[in-house]
Amino acid sequence: MKLHELSPQKGSKRARRRVGRGLGSGLGKTSGRGTKGLYARSGGSSRPGFEGGQMPLYRRLPKRGFTNIFAADYAQVNVEQLNRFENGDVVDPVSLIEKGILKNVRDGIRILGNGELSKSVTVKAHGFTQTAREKIEAAGGKVEVI
Repeated sequence: MKLHELSPQKGSKRARRRVGRGLGSGLGKTSGRGTKGLYARSGGSSRPGFEGGQMPLYRRLPKRGFTNIFAADYAQVNVEQLNRFENGDVVDPVSLIEKGILKNVRDGIRILGNGELSKSVTVKAHGFTQTAREKIEAAGGKVEVI
């Protein structure tokens, strides 16, 4: 077998549909689009959620709740992630980003109490849960609110 002898498997390639090439082709005149209407036009397609003029579902359902645009969005760090630091280290927003635990600080950092902590570290953050505070102090570390 040589490179110039290679060909696609039989039936794997289909001829491109050539529309608008006369009545004998079976796809002449209207090119398989039917007559008139939205889908016969160029650029003719309905938007997502369009139900043919019927009141769409997203408008029939009642609105609920709201989004507080002033709410603080804290970056969350679990206590078990602090095991990457050495004993006596100071854990602050800059060191968390350097270690790759966080990508950005957002509106502040909140330490959550998920997991166990085996290192004694000083943690500086904007907020702590009660269990996180207890676990850090039980491991011999300190908690400082920024």
